[in-house]
Amino acid sequence: MIYIISGSSRSGKTIVAKKLMLQINIPYLSLDWLVMGFTNGIPEYGIHDKLWPDEIAEKVWDYLEAMLESMIWSGADVIIEGEAILPELISRFSKKHPKLIKICYVGYSNISIEQKVKEIYQYSKGKNDWLTKESKAYIEDHTANMITYSKRIEKACKKYGLHYFDTSDNFTETLDKVIAYLLKNPLGK
Repeated sequence: MIYIISGSSRSGKTIVAKKLMLQINIPYLSLDWLVMGFTNGIPEYGIHDKLWPDEIAEKVWDYLEAMLESMIWSGADVIIEGEAILPELISRFSKKHPKLIKICYVGYSNISIEQKVKEIYQYSKGKNDWLTKESKAYIEDHTANMITYSKRIEKACKKYGLHYFDTSDNFTETLDKVIAYLLKNPLGK
């Protein structure tokens, strides 16, 4: 089974991926690692961490789709998390492999910038947290952009019949619901 957790930056994707990894004992891959590989390893490809998530998603989709096909062909079990997976692109793929892939999106469409910034500091990863090293103005701008992105993703999920979880309220409880959804047997057994 391939589990895909996508959505906005700071929505809880990594927390879900790490908890899921520990519960079902399969590896996880962060798309951030791939993007940083492009950013620092092959910048001539024009894929870098300063692009909007949807721009990155469109640029890496052919690569990601081929990688997913290879994982399915080889029977890999893996968790993939990251911003750069658009509902309109992954929906075709999931219809092709409905029993082998489980997808959900996480965002925060209904929260104030001030409240989300407070949560960012509350749930930050500590010394390796790239965002909390930035200025407050930068963090607020990033948060505003991700609220906008969350609304775009939520709308696309409705259009393509994909699950969207909003962490605007009850952050940790909502992440528990994401995990429960992903662990639900895809065949309904």
